[in-house]
Amino acid sequence: MIDTTAEAIADTTALEVDAVVEAAAAAAPAWAATGAAGRARVLDGIADRLDARAAGLIALAQRETRLSAPRLTAEMRRTTFQLRLFAETVRDGRYLDVRIDTADAEWPMGAPRPDLRRMKVPLGPVVNFAASNFPFAFSVAGGDTAAALAAGCPVIVKASPGHPALSRAVGAIIAEALDEYRSPRGAFGLIFGLDAGVRALTHPAVAAAAFTGSGKGGRALFDIANARPVPIPFYGEMGSVNPVFVTATAARNRAAEITAGLLGALSASAGQLCTKPGLIAIPVGSPLLDELARSAPEPTGDMLNGAIEAGFIGAVEQFRDHPRVRILSGGAAGRTLLLTTTAQDVLADPEALIHEMFGPAALIVTYRDTTELLELARTVGGQLTVSVFGEEADATATVLVAEGVASAGRVLWNSWPTGLSVTYAQQHGGPYPATTAPTATSVGTASLERFLRPVVFQSMPQDLLPPELRDDNPLSVPRSVNGARAQ
Repeated sequence: MIDTTAEAIADTTALEVDAVVEAAAAAAPAWAATGAAGRARVLDGIADRLDARAAGLIALAQRETRLSAPRLTAEMRRTTFQLRLFAETVRDGRYLDVRIDTADAEWPMGAPRPDLRRMKVPLGPVVNFAASNFPFAFSVAGGDTAAALAAGCPVIVKASPGHPALSRAVGAIIAEALDEYRSPRGAFGLIFGLDAGVRALTHPAVAAAAFTGSGKGGRALFDIANARPVPIPFYGEMGSVNPVFVTATAARNRAAEITAGLLGALSASAGQLCTKPGLIAIPVGSPLLDELARSAPEPTGDMLNGAIEAGFIGAVEQFRDHPRVRILSGGAAGRTLLLTTTAQDVLADPEALIHEMFGPAALIVTYRDTTELLELARTVGGQLTVSVFGEEADATATVLVAEGVASAGRVLWNSWPTGLSVTYAQQHGGPYPATTAPTATSVGTASLERFLRPVVFQSMPQDLLPPELRDDNPLSVPRSVNGARAQ
């Protein structure tokens, strides 16, 4: 049974943090050597246990986060699916990117080529700073933990203060699964408190870190990771404005459709999604502006906790205090809010008018012509997503898509960025300040690549090679040999 009694959980002490990290470091070789089949069994085992105890975990999450049972049920399904998808990815072996070049005395570059065998290996212990807005999918057993464990790295989760009891309950489930399959217990650790997270991040045994949260917090941790005597990769996902650019043709032809889609995207999870659209550019005088002004503000439900609610209110007040911003619709507590200004004003003061409101609000920006629209698109900076609403024959849309590629990790056509799919081709990342690592994703099977590094074995005897690189390929890992795909 899951204990749903609310309680305070003490911060992890410095000595306790050191013990957790040292246990992870000691477990790293054994966890990496567990192999694909063993790690996949653990991931499946965690998913099975979460499913079996879903009712109690969801009840506990409701008490701590104010999220609804249907939302949490869907998130639990996503979380266990994600764990099993990583298990499949590990069994498949393609993530190792095995490449073999056999020795060639006549290699055309003008010198003999030695025998070269390349694959990816685990980085080592990873610190995962859990998010508050997804208590399952981006938390203790969420995507960063699943990816790191799949890659063969021990994980130390710094629990979110937004759901500490749930974090402890899920952490116990992960430990159970590791015990059942006789895995090293140090492969997973759980710590509480900001100071504990910083201490773990600075411990010399930690090899990488992942973070989902605010820009301020993410940048502070990123700087700490880079200031270490030996800097480590820090994969910070820090939010986004997720601009939406609507061409004149789309605004004229699909005003009602776009309005309904926007209001739905803003109200989902009370706007507490890193992919929530926060800036929507539409043409001056279009029927879309009238449609948005007439829209009935959607109910949004409660925000996750008091701290997030206070942050949202503060962000909204910054916009409302700006002399060039006015309310278009909404404004009552628990309802979506649409603010409006002009592209000219945004371009004159981008620092004040292009930033995230983490909640159910968005800024509607009216532009006068294509030149102004494109200038706005070039000004928004690094984003997780850019959405373009237009028609295929529209030359403006073509340029907007190109601008989206330059500034975001995911570019959408006539669709909204919320509802992030966990899949093989997903990219959840983008240029700074959306993330600290624009070449990486924190969602999808490619996310485990963050916790691997390539190693080449040159002229190595067969019995000293990892099984994946031997001529007989005993694990049947997909690989390339002399540039051609081979089994």
